[in-house]
Amino acid sequence: MIKQTTLANSVETDGIGLHTAVPVHVRLVPAPPDTGYVFRRTDLGGFEIPANVESVAHCGYATTLMRTGVMLSTVEHLLAALRGLNVDNVFIEVDNLEIPIMDGSAESFAEIIERAGIVEQPLARRALLVREKVSYEQGNRRISIEPADTYQIDCLIDFTHPMIGVQSLFVELSNGAFGRDIAAARTFGFTNEIEALRKANLIRGGSLDNAIVLTPEGMLNETGLRFRDEFVRHKILDIIGDLALLGMPILGKVVAERSGHIMHAGLMSKLLRVRSAWDIVDM
Repeated sequence: MIKQTTLANSVETDGIGLHTAVPVHVRLVPAPPDTGYVFRRTDLGGFEIPANVESVAHCGYATTLMRTGVMLSTVEHLLAALRGLNVDNVFIEVDNLEIPIMDGSAESFAEIIERAGIVEQPLARRALLVREKVSYEQGNRRISIEPADTYQIDCLIDFTHPMIGVQSLFVELSNGAFGRDIAAARTFGFTNEIEALRKANLIRGGSLDNAIVLTPEGMLNETGLRFRDEFVRHKILDIIGDLALLGMPILGKVVAERSGHIMHAGLMSKLLRVRSAWDIVDM
């Protein structure tokens, strides 16, 4: 039997919001078994927003959760770090309306989780076992989940940009794969979208310190890529973070083509509606 886990100690960090540019303080606190991930807005008296599919409000350029009108944005990278490092239960205290973007990847969050330490708890870890394939499509974008013995992600992206083009990667989330292959991959954007995003009051905190910024011919960042295929690796990071909203590890294979936050939310909602497609099992 695999047991549930939480953090050995509380741990905290600071940063700014990608879209809001506000300073944010985040503190991860150990939580009892069966808590899952629960955000607490400490600026609003500890108001709790559970990290689950029902809380998803919208997911254009980031995944935003909402409960009774209280919002929290850009949760996916922190959730990816928690799920990718097999932490099951944690309270996430945050004093503003957006999780900090850090360097645009999940690496900073993974580092503080490892610093806090991870401890086993008395109850068995539960997993969402996929029994039958469920697919969600929009035009040429599609994402599906199907039975598999472990949590696997097969992702393909396709951008008409000389540094990206078609990239695909298969990852099995076991034996430290998240920390080694996925956590450090940064978010990316295109210079020709910046003006429209700023007009929409987005990416106000965006900079070369927290994103790969692509020009039509290349990139503005002088530091270079962390992986040759960093772009598809970041898409897998987003999938892990968004699907963490299912509330437990997945035993199944996700296949994604040109997907994004909206597609991930659509797949999760459809999966939960098809009650014959999954079971909850002790690992």
